[in-house]
Amino acid sequence: MNTAKSNYILPLDIRKGCVELSHGAGGRAMAQLIGELFGTAFANEYLAQGNDGAVLPAPQGGRMVMTTDAHVVSPLFFPGGDIGCLAVHGTINDLAVMGARPLWLAASFILEEGLPLADLRRIVDSMADAARAAGVRIVTGDTKVVERGKGDGVFITATGVGVVADGLELGGNRARPGDAILLSGTIGDHGMAVLSKRENLAFDAPIESDTAALHGLVANMLASGADIHAMRDPTRGGLATTLNEVAGQSGVGMVLDEASIPLRPAVEAACEFLGFDPLYVANEGKLVAICAERDAVRLLAAMRAHPLGHESAIIGTVQSDPHRFVQMKTRFGGCRIVDWLTGEQLPRIC
Repeated sequence: MNTAKSNYILPLDIRKGCVELSHGAGGRAMAQLIGELFGTAFANEYLAQGNDGAVLPAPQGGRMVMTTDAHVVSPLFFPGGDIGCLAVHGTINDLAVMGARPLWLAASFILEEGLPLADLRRIVDSMADAARAAGVRIVTGDTKVVERGKGDGVFITATGVGVVADGLELGGNRARPGDAILLSGTIGDHGMAVLSKRENLAFDAPIESDTAALHGLVANMLASGADIHAMRDPTRGGLATTLNEVAGQSGVGMVLDEASIPLRPAVEAACEFLGFDPLYVANEGKLVAICAERDAVRLLAAMRAHPLGHESAIIGTVQSDPHRFVQMKTRFGGCRIVDWLTGEQLPRIC
């Protein structure tokens, strides 16, 4: 028997091949998938160590921040993005709003038998491009395969590690009465983009996801010297749920100005047509910042100076309220309670 020939395995057929159960079985097929697909796309010296974990250099100064995020969006590809770049951006943003500089990512893939390898390559390349653009390396990961019909293509869990400067404290428990509430841009873009693709809806003006890595914007904000107390990225549950979380953590109330909240006309029209409140629709490239009132204008200028914050606005104020209500002054001069999201408005959105 020719040993060399028996050990040879054909290259992956990316154009016609599909994920097979053997790709998660721990043998040659799995090693080939990892090496030819993931290893090639994510190549760096830490991943190349080839061990069960990556040995990484300790950052100089500051404190470590770690986050993890699972992504199950359906469909996998949508206007403005896909599950790949979404996994990278979402994880980076969870670090960024803590004031951390993102350093490394780990990615775990649950693949469904039958997923076209061309789709997997497209997702992996998108992740690699997003990480490269953000200056972050994917240094370790894992791959599992489940039977056909039990995985919906691919699920991705990403874990991020970053470093936050000593002395910088940002948290949902730090909002104080009198603080200003700022938003970095329009709301609802991601949720409506995913829904339009999922339901094959066409609108007069195209709606695209806002998925983006926000650490550059955050760096601008921190460099402004403004006294920032809290930052959050309003993903699932949207702006309304995010602000209710912060109000609850800090024991305060909030008052929003509806006319000041940026909203694209196409998204507003789509929400009205479908019966959604844009305040509860997911975003993937926006953040909310709460800062001392005296620094609001300075912080707004810093946000607007960055490409991802040019539509930023001051949208409300924090107030004393033992009930921790979030309220909104409407365009018509009235006032309504902006409560927590009840149920699941848009499932599988991120």
